[in-house]
Amino acid sequence: MLTAIKGYYDHGRIVLQEEAPVQSKADVIITFLTESPVDETRPAQRIPGGLKGQVTIPDDFNAPLDDLHDYM
Repeated sequence: MLTAIKGYYDHGRIVLQEEAPVQSKADVIITFLTESPVDETRPAQRIPGGLKGQVTIPDDFNAPLDDLHDYM
C-alpha cells in the first residue's frame, strides 16, 4: 500500500501531521520539498520583441505543401 502523509522536518526530526495508517514496521521513502534556487542567468520576465530580427517566416508560409499533392 502506498500512502502519502504530509509533515515537516525540524532539527533532525520528521514530524507527521497525521497518524500513519500502519500498525507494524514498514519501509518509508522520505522526499524533501525545498524551493529550488532562482536561476540568476535567466531574465525574470519576458521581454516583448526580444527575438526581433532573429525569426523569419517565408513568403509562401500559407501555400499548400507539394508533398501533400497526392492526397488532395
